[in-house]
Amino acid sequence: MVRSAAMESAGQDINLNSPNKGLLADTMTDVPVDSGASARAAAPEGLTLAEEEELRSELAKVEEEIGTLRQVLAAKERHCGELKRKLGLTPLDGLKQNLSKSWHDVQVSNAYVKTSEKLGEWNDKVTQSDLYLSASSTLEDWNEKLTQSEAYKKTQETLSQAGQKTSAALSNVGSVISRKLGDMRNSATFKSFEDRVGTIKSRMVGSRENSTDGLHSPSGAGDKPPQDNAPF
Repeated sequence: MVRSAAMESAGQDINLNSPNKGLLADTMTDVPVDSGASARAAAPEGLTLAEEEELRSELAKVEEEIGTLRQVLAAKERHCGELKRKLGLTPLDGLKQNLSKSWHDVQVSNAYVKTSEKLGEWNDKVTQSDLYLSASSTLEDWNEKLTQSEAYKKTQETLSQAGQKTSAALSNVGSVISRKLGDMRNSATFKSFEDRVGTIKSRMVGSRENSTDGLHSPSGAGDKPPQDNAPF
């Protein structure tokens, strides 16, 4: 009520030309102000002020520890990155390692083990069921009838004969090629060509030897044996 009256008075005397303008400060100084209540929120229900102060102090300590741990973690991550760089490990290697570890963790997890056991039980139940056994027996009967049928036997014989004919044809082609090459080598044309190649080769070797001898004896007759001028 006092604060409301003071605000009404302040609204009325807001005019600087009002004769009551000096009464505004006096009226406002009479309003009590609780600075402690406005600065601190009300304590939760069921907690005393001492308990609230203790919890706030513990919260501040925990937040400080979290900040410290974050700084330590960042330093460890930087050190880990430097070690990987020195070892030549790429991010792809790290990804593969993480995937392998994750897959191993999945395999040893309780959910994976239970799922595997359930699938094994379902497989046993399915394979031992009458419907599965009947279907397997029916498929075996059809396979036996098919393999013993005349059409299957004729088809198998036809494919076997075709394979044998193909192998014989390839063998004949190889024999013909070998015979043709032998005939060509024994022909007069090939021998004449071979003789010409041999003559050219011997001439090239002889000219190379003469060149070598000329390099060792510039006069051309230093290494020749002396001729016998004695009369016959």
